[in-house]
Amino acid sequence: MSARLDGLTSWHADWSGLRVAVLGLSMTGFSVADTLTELGAEVLVLSEGASEEYARLVPVIGARLELGPLDEVPDALRAFDPEVVIASPGFAPAHPIVRWTRETGIALWGDIELAWRVRDKVVRADGTPAEWVLITGTNGKTTTTQLTATLLSAGGLRAAPCGNIGVPVLDAVRDPGGFDVLVVELSSHQLWYLGQSEPAGQPIPYAATCLNLADDHLVWHGSADAYRDAKAVVYRNTRIACVYNKADLATQHMVEEADVVEGARAIGFDLGTPGPSDLGVVDGILVDRAFHADRRHSALELITVDELRAVGLSAPHIVMNILAASALARSLGVEPAAIHDALRTFELDAHRIQLVAEHAGIRWVDDSKATNPHAAASSLRAYPGAIWVVGGDLKGVDLSDLIAEVGVGAGAALIIGIDREPVLTAFQRHAPLVPVYEVVPGDTGEVMDRVVELAAEIAEGQGTVLLAPAAASFDQFTGYADRGVRFAQAVRTWIERGSADDAEESPAQR
Repeated sequence: MSARLDGLTSWHADWSGLRVAVLGLSMTGFSVADTLTELGAEVLVLSEGASEEYARLVPVIGARLELGPLDEVPDALRAFDPEVVIASPGFAPAHPIVRWTRETGIALWGDIELAWRVRDKVVRADGTPAEWVLITGTNGKTTTTQLTATLLSAGGLRAAPCGNIGVPVLDAVRDPGGFDVLVVELSSHQLWYLGQSEPAGQPIPYAATCLNLADDHLVWHGSADAYRDAKAVVYRNTRIACVYNKADLATQHMVEEADVVEGARAIGFDLGTPGPSDLGVVDGILVDRAFHADRRHSALELITVDELRAVGLSAPHIVMNILAASALARSLGVEPAAIHDALRTFELDAHRIQLVAEHAGIRWVDDSKATNPHAAASSLRAYPGAIWVVGGDLKGVDLSDLIAEVGVGAGAALIIGIDREPVLTAFQRHAPLVPVYEVVPGDTGEVMDRVVELAAEIAEGQGTVLLAPAAASFDQFTGYADRGVRFAQAVRTWIERGSADDAEESPAQR
């Protein structure tokens, strides 16, 4: 790294004239380009495509835009001779431009590294920038990020959920209102880029957690080990609290191996009785034995499982998320009473074990956000015996273990998506007694109509139909949200059609 880059660790440093190539022009890529041009850097944005809005705005902010194929290093990039390349998270390590950047010795950053370097644009009353809390995991990242920000706000802190959750960290850093804490959701892609950073660009988080680990994004990372190593970066340099999942030894090993600031504590959580540095559940009560002066002999009550059930937050994996978020909030001094009150009004995002409808004895549940086996397993455990809607783009992941361990308890399975054959084979081998139905692709708008009609016939007026696909959605839908919306629309159509049929019956028929 050049001496100049090593010194660029503040918004107020001299960024003028720095040649930076930005790969990708989605929300993240634009936030990078916008930040750098504001700092006075010379910016070249390269993207295979762009929305009309972003394409129009790039020259307005003072950057240059090159659109076209990126399957090889463009001549425009070579001629630009960048000092830094900042890649959007979608660019995998094996991408030709990423490989070229690393081979030529050009600094390779992600948006998170840039955000950390300029985090002092807006400071708190004491002159320091916002603290950072980092959250990752195969599943539950977004829910835990939202929970943590909500709990921190309930404790009187100005907290902003950002990162992979949908608000670029750079936008939060530049918000003129400022924050006390940035709660940063990090994907494994963003963490991989942080793993390439030099010491000057490495975040020093106040607290961090990896919620769980299961195979995902293996094509992007190249192997399960590489995926695991990327996730483990979340704990690096943590100052106060490394929160880990006691039920997932991989996260404990990450903490044990992490290079943290001296004095940082390991804080465990699970659904069992907690030890003196843990959060857990005792007699149906969520308790804290980590941030308590008398933690060796007693615990602080946070909320009961019954209270969580009343607001739809009692599924075991959601309780785990609540414990992790509570640990992060407690590390920053939020009182148990504030956590209790905030949880009683918290609402999950759409498409996360969302009850769509309960009609004619059938409960319809949308967990379209369960895009991998680990997330789907959590849903199936929450709804044993459910009619399971599964499948899509498997991204190279094998569902055999999921079906053998949890899917075997499904009441039936409806298989959708492009990768149906391996799912069918897995059921034949590992759960041959589960009735399996294949929904052959057709028009996207019809897929969920057929799923709902078939599921209603199978349910025969009782039980749960669970959309937890364990797969990505882009083979048939525009995203997991679109998949969930279409499922809900199909359910509503089925209900309306049934109501209309009932209305047409004569009193004698009734």
